[in-house]
Amino acid sequence: MTRISAFFTGWVLTLVSTSSAWAQDLPTPSFPVPWQLNLQTPASPVAEQLVEFHNFLLVICTVISLFVLGLLIWCAIRYNAKANPVPSKNAHNTLLEIVWTAIPVIILVVIAVPSYRLLYYMDRVEDPGLTIKVVGNQWYWTYEFPDYDIEFDSLPLPDDEIDIAAGQHRLLEVDTPLILPTDTDIRILFTATDVLHAWTIPAFGVKLDNVPGRTNETWTRITIPGKYYGQCSELCGIDHSYMPIVVHAVSPEEFEAWRAEQVAANDNTPDDANRLAALIQE
Repeated sequence: MTRISAFFTGWVLTLVSTSSAWAQDLPTPSFPVPWQLNLQTPASPVAEQLVEFHNFLLVICTVISLFVLGLLIWCAIRYNAKANPVPSKNAHNTLLEIVWTAIPVIILVVIAVPSYRLLYYMDRVEDPGLTIKVVGNQWYWTYEFPDYDIEFDSLPLPDDEIDIAAGQHRLLEVDTPLILPTDTDIRILFTATDVLHAWTIPAFGVKLDNVPGRTNETWTRITIPGKYYGQCSELCGIDHSYMPIVVHAVSPEEFEAWRAEQVAANDNTPDDANRLAALIQE
């Protein structure tokens, strides 16, 4: 049993060391700061359009709020009991009713057109340069690269292993980050093994449910190299708050070197099932 334990321990340590050794000391171009206004810095075309759409909606909401506020103040001053002791007996105004019905409809159409355009843009990408699969588990993530037969788990770091001086953040660090290339169309597939999860990276504009027995799809294209954080955004059980996400975005050349290293490590490792069977027989 000691040799079997050593086998599993060595396999895990090898995977962790080869993954975490890459992309160290990366900048963090998109991270919340105290008293921050607006959204995090976008790092993908989808996130950029989401920020633009948010700002567009903010203008509309502000104009509507100011109009309603002004209308309430005007009514309170113009039609209070002292200024208007004899109220009007009118119950209907056809023109006014048409106007206050048509204007909200027009506003909703103005919002709906760019909204649906953005939804379709976020949906999927044709001819992606890379495909990854994100599997939600209670309570960690599994990442797969189907085209390269690469698979590994990403577990949260416990509090006693967090190095604040090195810029690490409690509840946000993992033992094995996901390595992705910049300037590459990346298709992301989502599923889960147990309950609902939601893989979320605000800087990428990605937030999609991981549903057991179903595969959801979206895409991203990372435009800024760096270290990006996220968390599970779907209540998934007692340790829901302990499912951080860390992505290291590196240049395509660095990613290719990392990929080649992972593939070589897999090629040089005997089949795990055969090794385990041999150990058990011994």
